[in-house]
This record gives sequence, structure tokens and C-alpha cells, in this order.
Amino acid sequence: MKRHFVEFFSPGTFVAESTVRPVEQWDVVEAMEMARSVEERHGATPYGFRFITRERKAGELDSHVADTSAMFFLGGKVLTLRQVEARNDPSDKILISNMKCNDIGRVVQNDNSYRSVQPLRKGDEVLSWTKHA
Repeated sequence: MKRHFVEFFSPGTFVAESTVRPVEQWDVVEAMEMARSVEERHGATPYGFRFITRERKAGELDSHVADTSAMFFLGGKVLTLRQVEARNDPSDKILISNMKCNDIGRVVQNDNSYRSVQPLRKGDEVLSWTKHA
């Protein structure tokens, strides 16, 4: 048995808030539309999503994650370490340190609700998206 899900990520207090919903297939357009109805605590809305496929074989009691997609960011601005440093903003001190220490070359800054800055990894995609259709 296989089931597909989309997991939405929204800014949280310490870690991302997440909402998981079932889908028939990994469909980016459908997930983008679904994102418009997701709202977490304090009005936080998604900055991105990923797909998950869970599987369970005959005789297995619980399912396991069989496959996950890369992240799909719902809009946002891609920034390199150099661009973040060039802003010369004292509030970027921790971001710059984290990028250097963790060898993160690019991040996505998203302001769909609360500001979220996330690593942009190989295979991730920044979609053209607005919160309201």
C-alpha cells in the first residue's frame, strides 16, 4: 500500500510549523493551490512544501517513508552568502555565521507571513507564487 502526502512548512517560534495533507499524486500545481488554505498559529502561512510517499508492505504494522521530494519554496528571494554580507545588516550576523559554518551557499528569504530564511539545497525549487490567487 502506498499513500502520497504534501507537507507544508510555515514559520514557527523555534522550529517550522507543519501541516500534512493527503494527495493523489505529487502535483506541484495542486499543492500550490492547497497552500492558500493552510494557516498555522499566529496567522503563519507556508513558505514551502515537500512531497512524501509512505509505504506499507503486507505483514508490516506501520508505514515508512519510501520517498520524499526536494523543497518547493512558495516565492521568495534567493540570496548568496556574498549578497547577505553585502547588505551590511547587523541583524544578519547569526545568518552569516550559520551559512559559513554549515557551508550553505544560498538561502531563500520568504516573507509570505513572517520572515523565514531557509537553505536552498540542490534540487530545491523557488516557485513563482503569491498568497492570493
